[in-house]
Amino acid sequence: MTDTTTQPLAGQIAPARPLEGQLALVTGASRGIGAATAQALARAGAHVILTARDARALEAVEEAIAAEGGHATIAPMDLGEPDAIARLATAVASRWGALDILVINAAVLPQLTSVADIDQVAFTRALTINVLATQSLIARFDPCLRKSSNARVIGLTSSVAATPRAFWGAYGASKAAQEALLDAYAQEVRAISKVRVAILNPSATRTKMRAAAYPGEDPASVKAPEVVADRIVALLAEDFASPHRETMPK
Repeated sequence: MTDTTTQPLAGQIAPARPLEGQLALVTGASRGIGAATAQALARAGAHVILTARDARALEAVEEAIAAEGGHATIAPMDLGEPDAIARLATAVASRWGALDILVINAAVLPQLTSVADIDQVAFTRALTINVLATQSLIARFDPCLRKSSNARVIGLTSSVAATPRAFWGAYGASKAAQEALLDAYAQEVRAISKVRVAILNPSATRTKMRAAAYPGEDPASVKAPEVVADRIVALLAEDFASPHRETMPK
């Protein structure tokens, strides 16, 4: 696939579709940051593979992308289902060969409670989606990423991964583990491949997960998912060091 993310020379105008010809995969693409990111990537020229459990919601995102002249493929799936990621990776490798962009956005927020009262079933689900699925996505798509001339992996994280907070122990632990996997992977491949990894903390963003965690908060008081999506697209055009860590303004 053609690499079109080279920075423009001084005095030149950046291309309107800087990701033209690239293939992107976005997890949790049915709503919120994932949906906004998928649409922004398609607007920038990428063909986007949309994954999430809600097929109808994915179809709506696909239709929105098509309405803007973009291209997308939906792949309804549960990241926690055994072999689901492996099947998707096989299909992507067979159809496209290389994967240029992997956005790991899907996450589960277990009930906010004290560490002593964490529900084991809910915690296991969070670990499965937030940690085990991240490792599986890396493992299964690593061959496709290495075939790209400019592969980038972007993992979405949370402030509670680095700064533990009371009653957020279950979610924080899962995101801290996810960060460790992403950081380690970045170190492992940076000298032997062109794969680069960024860990992005979007901070307070208007999402369903945020509303569940802060039910009394005015949604208008926090930024829209599109702001995060625009930053992700901009980051993809940057020649960042790997691993790259960034926290967006609140």
